[in-house]
Amino acid sequence: MRFATTSVALGLLPLIFAAPAPLQKRALSASDTSVLQLALFLEHLELNLYTGGYVNFTDAQYTAAGFPAGFRDNVGVIASHESTHQLTIMSILAANGVTPVPNCTYKFPYNSPQSFVALANMITSVGIGAYLGGAVPLMDNPTLLTSASSILTVEARHDSYLRAGAIASPFPIPFDTALSAVFAYNLASQFVVSCPQPLPIILLPKLSITTPLPPANATVVTGAIAAGMMPGEGDVLGFAFDPKTFFVSVAPNAPLYIAFINQASPTAFAPLKMTGAGMGTATVPKGVSGVAFAVLTTFSGGLDTNQLTQFGTLAGPVEIVFS
Repeated sequence: MRFATTSVALGLLPLIFAAPAPLQKRALSASDTSVLQLALFLEHLELNLYTGGYVNFTDAQYTAAGFPAGFRDNVGVIASHESTHQLTIMSILAANGVTPVPNCTYKFPYNSPQSFVALANMITSVGIGAYLGGAVPLMDNPTLLTSASSILTVEARHDSYLRAGAIASPFPIPFDTALSAVFAYNLASQFVVSCPQPLPIILLPKLSITTPLPPANATVVTGAIAAGMMPGEGDVLGFAFDPKTFFVSVAPNAPLYIAFINQASPTAFAPLKMTGAGMGTATVPKGVSGVAFAVLTTFSGGLDTNQLTQFGTLAGPVEIVFS
């Protein structure tokens, strides 16, 4: 069973949502507005996700799944934080005459406390990456930069709590991974069923993981990371894509590569060994760990995230949890 959440059951959460903190009014640039609208799009998504994680399972179900006492209540607290973030961003946009992007209808592929936490870890990692990637465009607006940074640190605490509850390291790597707006939007959009007002951001051709087979790649069961069950460097991963959806023409025998965007390191590239039409395998490069984002490309190396976003990606990204 997959839970679909289209609206937020505010009265069922354990805390009253706090009012957004007032911010000094300053005219928003076009760049500021774009960053805030994407942030709001992600906050809508996360609020619906965490509300579902609170409403759809009982304390007894979380406890039976191996999570500590009080875990469900804290999922509700996380939802309340997401609501405050949501309301804060909406108030900034509205105060500057910008109509905030509305909620969408979502479908989340979880059916147990374990699979909910695994999905929440992955979606929160996307949110963290988006806030990191959005920092540079906000450099000329210190007030917004400070506000976004304060949200980012709280999102990271949420993720650490979830991982600790799944008996995984709350801080498995020394750096988080920044994402471009295009990559963050594409990763989040896979959970959107319909949206009254999509963002004006391009949707790229899809890239998916075939081995290890989902949901194993997307499910961090209790203790799985600690037991070394997740893929790691040197492992072979399978990928699938549809060449007919590429935005550019690619010769049938042209060499293809998987680019792994990970932490603050240079993007790592691995050759894709074709195993069939629209299918291939690649070996995880040395040093890739934590959460990585993979894209399909014709480039064998030398591109950073921005260049992959602008011209280097054929399909993707897809998120891969390594530790």
